[in-house]
Amino acid sequence: MTALFLRDLKLALTGGGGAMTGVIFFLAVVATIPFGIGPDLNLLSRIGPAILWIGALLSTLLTLDRLFQADREDGTLDLLIAGPLPMPLVVLAKCFALWAASCLPLVAASPLLGLFLALEPAALFAVMATLFVGTPAIVFIGAVGAAVAVALPRGGLLVSVLVLPLAIPVLIFGVMATYGAVNEPDPFLPPFLVLCALTLFFGALGPVAAGAALKASGD
Repeated sequence: MTALFLRDLKLALTGGGGAMTGVIFFLAVVATIPFGIGPDLNLLSRIGPAILWIGALLSTLLTLDRLFQADREDGTLDLLIAGPLPMPLVVLAKCFALWAASCLPLVAASPLLGLFLALEPAALFAVMATLFVGTPAIVFIGAVGAAVAVALPRGGLLVSVLVLPLAIPVLIFGVMATYGAVNEPDPFLPPFLVLCALTLFFGALGPVAAGAALKASGD
């Protein structure tokens, strides 16, 4: 499992997994929003957390179609299905590698990009914390969609269509927790804990469902 994680991480970081595409897209989306909205710092500060979260969600969706597709094309997926490692653990290792290569840079860049949106220091920390906790849930959800669409020649759009509705609760509670950190009447901890629970739930369910879908596609 560790060897599979390191292999996928190396492929993603060297460009084979297309992880940098999501990072560049995230930077482009967030950096261009202020030019479209204008110099209204109050408006940017108010909608900044939502912009960062939407940018991170869309950027993650861009990388999901390559989660299993490259392994299917070169035959590695067949070896993994027939190998001794259970498929849920295979999916879990690949999800962690994708998250470390594509989502972790988004988390690290979010405070800097938050400055473009005139976010307060508390909001910067809250966005970083919620993205760190919430983006794994998006990857686990995306693993199921990528496994379902892996047998299709052009399944990238289908992955986004399958994943986006299921990822909406993660987006809602991530933004809600961020707003709770800067708006005194709104709580931060309850939505943050719900976000953690969503990640744990999809972390347990996603690899099992994706592993079953991959086995079915290989039969």
